[in-house]
Amino acid sequence: MTSIKEFLQPALPLLLGVAAAVSLLLLAVMGVDKRRARLHRWRVPEKVLFLLALCGGGAGGLLGMLLFRHKTRKPAFVLGFPAIFLVQAALLFWLYR
Repeated sequence: MTSIKEFLQPALPLLLGVAAAVSLLLLAVMGVDKRRARLHRWRVPEKVLFLLALCGGGAGGLLGMLLFRHKTRKPAFVLGFPAIFLVQAALLFWLYR
């Protein structure tokens, strides 16, 4: 019987690529949302930001918070994005080992 790790390990390059692409997308979306916030325009819904983070963009969300100083006063983001990133990084590390 094949373990989950053995099953997913061959897909590691694909998973890393998806995580990188979604992270870049979320980083861009956070930059756009911050700009729109400053201009008092339509904003990206918070659930969209979290959905992108959960779909592999944890690193981009965390980096977006730091670079743009965006969503840094909201506990859900201050605690949620780092937690999502840590879980995703731990899973990728586990698959790599």
